[in-house]
Amino acid sequence: MTSTPVRKPTTAFFVQAALSFGLSLFAAAAAIAYLPAGAWIRAFLALSLLYVVTSAFTLAKCIRDNQETSEVVSRVDQARLDKLLSEHDPYKVPS
Repeated sequence: MTSTPVRKPTTAFFVQAALSFGLSLFAAAAAIAYLPAGAWIRAFLALSLLYVVTSAFTLAKCIRDNQETSEVVSRVDQARLDKLLSEHDPYKVPS
């Protein structure tokens, strides 16, 4: 039985992604804070930014869950096929 290698992102990639996210969130928040507009407009934009961030996390989680589900299904299908092939005897005479 062959096993598929598990792909895991490196620590450097994770750190780079986290720093990039933090920097972009800080820059957007600073831009909203120093925007020459009223407090209500800045509050609305800050709330919009929070909504975009939470939506991005939710979308990433849904994509990850979908990918994990497809990997489990393909592993189960592969195990079933391996079992059928191991039980199959081409020289057996049907009775």
